[in-house]
Amino acid sequence: MATGLEIEDETENKGSMWVLEQKLDQPMDEEAGRLRNMYREKKFSALLLLRLAFQSLGVVYGDLGTSPLYVFYNTFPHGVQDPEDVIGALSLIIYSLTLIPLLKYVFIVCKANDNGQGGTFALYSLLCRHAKIHTIPNQHRTDEDLTTYSRNAFHEHSYAAKTTRWLEKYASRKHALLVLVLVGTCMVIGDGILTPAISVLSASGGIKVDHPKMSNDIVVLVAVVILVFLFSLQHYGTDKVGWLFAPIVLLWFLVIGGIGMFNIWKYDSSVLRAFSPVYIVHYFRRGGRDAWTSLGGIMLSITGTEALFADLAQFPVSAIQLAFTVVVFPCLLLAYCGQAAYLVEHKDHVIDAFYHSIPDRIYWPVFLVATLAAIVASQATITATFSIIRQALALGCFPRVKIVHTSKKFLGQIYIPDINWILMILCIAVTAGFKNQSQIGNAYGTAVVIVMLATTLLMTLIMLLVWHCHWIIVVIFTGLSLIVECTYFSAVLFKVDQGGWVPLVIAAAFLIIMYFWHYGTLRRYEFEMHSKVSMAWILGLGPSLGLVRVPGIGLVYTELASGVPHIFSHFITNLPAIHSVVVFVCVKFLPVYTVPEEERFLVKRIGPKNFHMFRCVARYGYKDHKKDDEFENKLFDNLFMFVRLESMMEGCSDSDEYSLYGQQTMQSRQSLRRNSNSAYCNLDPTISSVDSIVQVKSPVHGNYHSGVSSGQTSNQTEVNELEFLSNCRDAGVVHILGNTVVRASRDSKIYKKIAIDYIYAFLRKICRENSVIFNVPHETLLNVGQIFYV
Repeated sequence: MATGLEIEDETENKGSMWVLEQKLDQPMDEEAGRLRNMYREKKFSALLLLRLAFQSLGVVYGDLGTSPLYVFYNTFPHGVQDPEDVIGALSLIIYSLTLIPLLKYVFIVCKANDNGQGGTFALYSLLCRHAKIHTIPNQHRTDEDLTTYSRNAFHEHSYAAKTTRWLEKYASRKHALLVLVLVGTCMVIGDGILTPAISVLSASGGIKVDHPKMSNDIVVLVAVVILVFLFSLQHYGTDKVGWLFAPIVLLWFLVIGGIGMFNIWKYDSSVLRAFSPVYIVHYFRRGGRDAWTSLGGIMLSITGTEALFADLAQFPVSAIQLAFTVVVFPCLLLAYCGQAAYLVEHKDHVIDAFYHSIPDRIYWPVFLVATLAAIVASQATITATFSIIRQALALGCFPRVKIVHTSKKFLGQIYIPDINWILMILCIAVTAGFKNQSQIGNAYGTAVVIVMLATTLLMTLIMLLVWHCHWIIVVIFTGLSLIVECTYFSAVLFKVDQGGWVPLVIAAAFLIIMYFWHYGTLRRYEFEMHSKVSMAWILGLGPSLGLVRVPGIGLVYTELASGVPHIFSHFITNLPAIHSVVVFVCVKFLPVYTVPEEERFLVKRIGPKNFHMFRCVARYGYKDHKKDDEFENKLFDNLFMFVRLESMMEGCSDSDEYSLYGQQTMQSRQSLRRNSNSAYCNLDPTISSVDSIVQVKSPVHGNYHSGVSSGQTSNQTEVNELEFLSNCRDAGVVHILGNTVVRASRDSKIYKKIAIDYIYAFLRKICRENSVIFNVPHETLLNVGQIFYV
């Protein structure tokens, strides 16, 4: 979604460092200039915050803002029996909006962002950095030294330490936490399907209010046409229409707030007594089970809250809070109070209560604004779905799909074609299948409450491991949240057979896809780890690796961040030649939102220099764009810089000056070199002649020390190797990828064979190829076929 931000993620949620106009004028007096700049900075920041708060309305609050279209109808699907029931329902709506969106999400959960990124996977990434709970063990100690890899230390005997040890003790607990995250994610995807359906169908229903004899099929047809139009626009990107959304939603909030005030004044101002929680007690005493099951409709008043958190990446938390407290919250309260005042006088108009309560003179303008607001609400959940699927893909929990970045300036603005059309088909199926708001509302409530429960459980761990809150505060937050949300959950269970089964089926389908993809990925990684080639075997082959070394550079792609992959031994066993330079390339994602460009590549030498073998690890965060057109050039820039840096380190008395990631001292390297000269087989298989991964910066991002005194031999060696590498690059670069088939071993149990041989194999067939993801030129691609029996 377009935000027009000129900000850098640093301070606010680790928020935002504004680009301030501090140097517009040179002050005549230093003190006067300082005061003037302070005033300008404060004024500019305030104006920018107001602008961001305004824009957040169109991105974040569209879903939450359109709830008045259908809440009262879903609360009283069989009509209003007693006007006092309307007061009780209104009181429940008021306190639901206060406790969940306002207190829990806007002021607490939004603070638990990952450098501005929201959603269940952002919470999971935070936890993965503070505890070793990531199920794919591809972490390296150097990853923790990233500037974006922020984590807090805690005392050994603290609750955080005890919780960490409890989570890390058994793999089953790690998997249980992952399943919880996946369930929450799948329900958010369900929201992305149900929100457009119920919002657009409810808005289209306004036609029937003015034309009562119109067939319901026509309303459904209009809704379907709007949905097709909405999903067809997604490929343009949110940047193109972002500025249009905010005025629409602001106008919508002002309209519903104004209509609410008018209805309170015209019909029954006594509905304001619903601010007393006493009427909630009276409501349940009077209604019994019917009052309890009506909570499924009340629940719809807080739908869109999870989309608020998932779309957090677009704005700083302060802008979200300002927009909600100043505009969204009061306008929603006025809208619901106004509808309640109207229903007290017109009990028979509970169906399409919102449209019935509109004054006749402004009916059609409001209908138009409502339709546009419903489209914006749908856009918010679709965008949130794209964002959360990208996070899942980055952490190895979703099949490879095409991700299109619709803005070169804002990485958060993406479009996923495959998911977009799947969402459209499912959304149209739900709309045409149910044809009424009630059953879709039941389904919607089920999805929302399960997401909230998952977020509450994750927030409990966040408060312990990341925030280090006192256990009493954690118990209060978790207890209050679970009381409210479990109450709603028990109510929606009564409506599972009335449409509530839809999100459960959708979530189950996506959960199967995500879990079994992760399961197959984990088993394949474990197989590669156990079958990797030892360094002693490589060293025993000699500098030529026992083969003909042909000119050129071979880039061998692997998922291993350490060790020589089995694909390499398989390759040289079946072919009599290998390139003069071999680089093992590992592209991996870390549980961080982004990896700075200057910290992205880690380079390491494998074996002695005359082997000309290297390892390059390219690290990305879940927000980063993996398909990089300049990937190959950046890789070689870092490789050449590594050779220069390595030569400089050999002539330096203190290697730590150049070792950014914990290299050993010069003495240890010299000792290792002496050992390697005496016997190659004595080398540790995990280390090389240059014993640690070195992070190097490309010339664009940093300057290098050039005044280091080095011997003539060292300089000559550096020049010779750089010239050798350059000549090999000119001779040709070949990308070697493993075309692996993963099968369950013969002694595997039946459930594992189904998971690997059928589900995972099917998903691998339909997902995008690695060569496309890595942006490998087709004419330089070499596939190596293998079968992994896991």
